Amino acid sequence: MKFLDEAKVFVKSGDGGSGCMSFRREKYIEFGGPDGGDGGRGGDVIIECADGLNTLIDFRYQQHFKAGRGNHGMGKNRTGGGGKDITLKVPVGTQILDDDKETVLADMTRVGQRIVLLKGGDGGFGNARFKTSTNQAPRKTIPGFPGEERWIWLRLKLIADAGLVGLPNAGKSTFLAASSRAKPKIADYPFTTLHPNLGVVMVDQWSFVLADIPGLIEGASEGAGLGTRFLGHVERCRVLLHLVDGTQEDVAAAYRQVRHEMKAYGSGLADKTEIVALNKCDALTDDEIKEQRKKLARAARCKMADVMLVSGVSGKGVPEVLRALVAEIGGAQDAEKAAEAGPAEEEAWRP
Repeated sequence: MKFLDEAKVFVKSGDGGSGCMSFRREKYIEFGGPDGGDGGRGGDVIIECADGLNTLIDFRYQQHFKAGRGNHGMGKNRTGGGGKDITLKVPVGTQILDDDKETVLADMTRVGQRIVLLKGGDGGFGNARFKTSTNQAPRKTIPGFPGEERWIWLRLKLIADAGLVGLPNAGKSTFLAASSRAKPKIADYPFTTLHPNLGVVMVDQWSFVLADIPGLIEGASEGAGLGTRFLGHVERCRVLLHLVDGTQEDVAAAYRQVRHEMKAYGSGLADKTEIVALNKCDALTDDEIKEQRKKLARAARCKMADVMLVSGVSGKGVPEVLRALVAEIGGAQDAEKAAEAGPAEEEAWRP
C-alpha cells in the first residue's frame, strides 16, 4: 500500500428539501385546507477516526465528497425524508485543516472519535405552516436551506511513543529492524527510507511504538533532500532517539546539523526529551569509541556517560537503549496523567 500523509478534498453537506404547497381535496370531505409538508434536512459530513488505517491513500483517487440532499415535502402533511450522511474514515493522528493549510479544524487522536464537520441544510416549510384564522388558504412556502461546502486538507501525523531522528545512513532503519519485527528497506546509500515506518517494540514486559522517518540533511528546513515534510510524524512522540553515525569524522557537526533543522521546523520539536546514541560502534575500536563519545557529549551538552553506545547490526547496546526509552515514555505518561487530573483538592479543615 502506498503511503500518503497529505490530501486535499472537497466536502459538501446536503441541501435541505423545499416545502410543499398542497391543498386537501377529497370526495365527501366538506372542508379542505392546506396540507403541504416540510422538506427534509440535508445530510451531514462526518469525520470518523477508524482503526486499521495508517495512510490517506483512500483520498488519492476521490477528492469530492457530498452528502445526500433532503427530500421535498409532500401533500397530506408528509415531511420529506432526510438526506443521507457521508462519513470520511481517517487514520488515528489525522488533522483536519482549513483551505489555508494553517487553521486546525479538528485533531483526530483516538479510535472511534467522530465529529460533524459540516451540518446539512434545514428543510423548508410547507404551506400548512402558514395557516391562520385570517389566512386559511396560504400559498406561501419556504425553499430548503443550502448546505455548507469547503475545501479541506487532511494531514496525517503518526501516533508513536518514540521517534528516530538523524542524518541519512545513520542506521535508523537498521535499529528499527533490530528492535522490532518491522522490515524497513536497508541499503548502503542515503535516503533508503522514503516514507515513515512504524514498529512495535517489546522490551521486558513493556511495549511501545517506534517511528522511523527519512533522514535530514543540511538545508532540510528550506526543502533540501526530502525537506522537513515527515518531521510532523514525530511531533506527537514523547521521546526522540537521536542516532549519530560513529564512523563519520565529525560526529559533533552531524548532531548539530540535525538539531538545527529540528529547531528551524518548530512546533516544539527541539524541546522534546532526547536520548543521544552513538551508532555503528561495532566498526570502531575502543579508543575511537571513547574519542567520538567525548565529542558527541560536548556537542549535546551532556555527560559522557549519557551518550549511549549501540550497534543495530550486532545488537550491542540495543536492549539498554530500549529500556532508556521505556523509562522516558513512562515518565511522560505519568506527567500527562497528572496534567489531565489537575491540582489535587485540599481536604477541608477539621477541628
